[in-house]
Amino acid sequence: MSKKIINYAGCFVCGQDNPAGLKLDFYFDEEKRLAWTEFQPEQQFEGYRDVLHGGIISSLLDEVMIKAIMYENILAVTIKLTIEFKQPAKIGEKLRAEGQVTARKGKAFLTEGWLVGEDERLIASGQGVYFRAEGELAEQLQKSQP
Repeated sequence: MSKKIINYAGCFVCGQDNPAGLKLDFYFDEEKRLAWTEFQPEQQFEGYRDVLHGGIISSLLDEVMIKAIMYENILAVTIKLTIEFKQPAKIGEKLRAEGQVTARKGKAFLTEGWLVGEDERLIASGQGVYFRAEGELAEQLQKSQP
């Protein structure tokens, strides 16, 4: 069973109020313990002709990995993001991004994520390190909540 994860109005990836954004909803599959979303890129997100821009792929993976943390009502920020591009994603192709927490070390969360095409080919994979926000940083981030 999947449950919806909170959106932030102005976020480029999940914000419904961001006119330039992707406006994606993210879900958490409790059985598989991972966050996921689906995306079908349009022309305005291309890099090379008919190919999804790598920055959008990086944003998708960053967001799906941090959403796996945020599902537990933990505010966090990205410390390190590593993306490996395997194959191009095509404009108009239905994509699925998934991410999960692989370890916790103090205030740090280690994650992994992947983006697959509609034919199940691996487009990109990523790893991230996220820091739990506390104090003044947490207060600042909470201002983004709906």
